[in-house]
Amino acid sequence: MLSAARSFFRDRGFLDVETPVRIPTPALEDYIEAEASGDHFLRTSPELHMKRLLAAGYERIYQIGTCCRLGERGRVHLPEFAMLEWYRLDADYMDVLDDTIALVRAVAASGELRFRGQLTDVRGEWQRLTVDEAFRTYAGCTPDAALSRGRFEEILVERIEPHLGGATPTVLMDYPVCTSGLSKPKAGTPGRAERWELYIGGLEIANACSELTDPAAQRRSFQATADLRRREQRPVYPVDEAFLAALGQISSAAGVAIGIDRLAMVLTGAEVIDDVVAFPADRA
Repeated sequence: MLSAARSFFRDRGFLDVETPVRIPTPALEDYIEAEASGDHFLRTSPELHMKRLLAAGYERIYQIGTCCRLGERGRVHLPEFAMLEWYRLDADYMDVLDDTIALVRAVAASGELRFRGQLTDVRGEWQRLTVDEAFRTYAGCTPDAALSRGRFEEILVERIEPHLGGATPTVLMDYPVCTSGLSKPKAGTPGRAERWELYIGGLEIANACSELTDPAAQRRSFQATADLRRREQRPVYPVDEAFLAALGQISSAAGVAIGIDRLAMVLTGAEVIDDVVAFPADRA
């Protein structure tokens, strides 16, 4: 899987990069918690430093490396996991969707994945479904109504995700802006962001967006997250000022993050993430 992925990016002119795992401050996100490492933190994603590379003029970059998220442990979660992340300058979320389709087809040699009792064919047309369509179809409400009741994530996980990515992969598109703090708002669609997530067998595999490149708008988004975290008495991380300064040097960009361990689950038909990881963090 890793060999096929690296060949895929090399053949398309992407530069293989490494960025720090131990960082001064993580991205401010609503419900992702960072693990402290002395006076620094272990990264929850390589995003902030990879965008600095975009600002420096690197047009196509990718990275496969370790990320950590505090308290995430379950059948499909690990507190320490492998992430594949890539970015392109002068691209949007539909451009990197094309990348993702080609990548999944490249690593799934037979073109068919048997996962959670379903056979998913990645070779044909992938289903594309907006978040609004998914909520109306499977939950009988709108995303905005779910947000107003504080139940967006609950409804998404319990009532919508099980229906996604059956016979074909599902691309769930155009999330509410308030759930997409690093994503670009979608022109002509108020309250929605240019963001999608990929599902196979009801499992989220990838998260992608057209990147928010307006430093002032990004600062406001970080502030809204900081306010939420204070209200809920959770840690508020400092703003990465170097990242915000670099963001103003990027005209447009798009990026994708894929959980490598989850991708391995789908490729092998594993029921739990432990089955594809040699030494899970709590068994080391």
